[in-house]
Amino acid sequence: ILEGILRPERRRRRRRRKRRGGKEAGGLPGHAGGGRDVPPYHRGGFEEGGERVRAGRGGHPAAEEAEEEGEGDPDPVGLAAEELGIPVLCPERARDPEFLDALENDVRPDLCITAAYGQYLPKRFLAAPTYGTVNIHPSLLPRWRGASPVQRSLEAGDNPVGVSVLFTVSKMDAGPIISQRSCEIDDDEQATTLLPSLFDVGTDLLLESIPDVLGGKITMDTAAAQDEDGAVNADMIDSSEGELRVWRQSAATCHDKCRGFSMWPGTYMFFRIGDDDDLEPLRVKVLRTRVVEETAAPTDVAALGPKKKDGLRVVCGDGSVLELLQVQPATKKAMDAKSFVNGMRGAKIRWV
Repeated sequence: ILEGILRPERRRRRRRRKRRGGKEAGGLPGHAGGGRDVPPYHRGGFEEGGERVRAGRGGHPAAEEAEEEGEGDPDPVGLAAEELGIPVLCPERARDPEFLDALENDVRPDLCITAAYGQYLPKRFLAAPTYGTVNIHPSLLPRWRGASPVQRSLEAGDNPVGVSVLFTVSKMDAGPIISQRSCEIDDDEQATTLLPSLFDVGTDLLLESIPDVLGGKITMDTAAAQDEDGAVNADMIDSSEGELRVWRQSAATCHDKCRGFSMWPGTYMFFRIGDDDDLEPLRVKVLRTRVVEETAAPTDVAALGPKKKDGLRVVCGDGSVLELLQVQPATKKAMDAKSFVNGMRGAKIRWV
């Protein structure tokens, strides 16, 4: 009944190798490998992974052969499909006529399920499944519709966050909601761990909802309509947003941005080492932070906190204090803040 999962080919392709004669071959058509070339959810867009369509009642036998460049690990769903002999369709675009013909005439799905699919689904696709297309979206809709819901929710300091299962319509993430669950999170939760956690919750919600969808109890007409007045867009993230502008942003704002952008694009600051203002500032990635409860007089000098395990403390323009716990200077490996300071051999560290 779960007719399968549709997924587009990405910019770079890899040669598909089939399993033949008991010989193992790696790879799947349309797999770009780890999302290096296309922004996934953790890169400001949609998570690399998407969906695939497998043959249903019509038993469509053909999986598109694709010559692909690049490297990467095949995803578990695709590997399982190959081992079970389930055909996989990998259209370059969801609107490709040949793909839509196969979907309508050969696959003839009862239900389509999508998650983190980065393309617009045309009306012809949406009209194909008998019971509609159902999507898992990692936000409490109608808040954070669009490409970067987890990043934007963390950046905004939302708590609780959540996940929605909804019917797909032409307007992005605007379909009626089948099921929704909110989740309280820790103040230090990062997108790196939150995104997979929310999809785990969403998968449970989906499996709980499918019987009611297939039984006709939940339909496009009976599912809960979204409140358009509460809609907030989760715009795609630009890499330039990753700079922590502590002179005009509070410690809480910077901390939330660090949490939200942990997967991509990351956050960073510029520091001048020593007293020579002619030296080029050092760009430092900021990997983990925390907000210090007390405030301090504004200063551009960063220093370690008084306790042994304290990080590098930065006083923001409003007097709030951001503590950098883990950093990565340009060309260096990630390290704790104390190691970074020790490497400066006593030189003054100032943010710029």
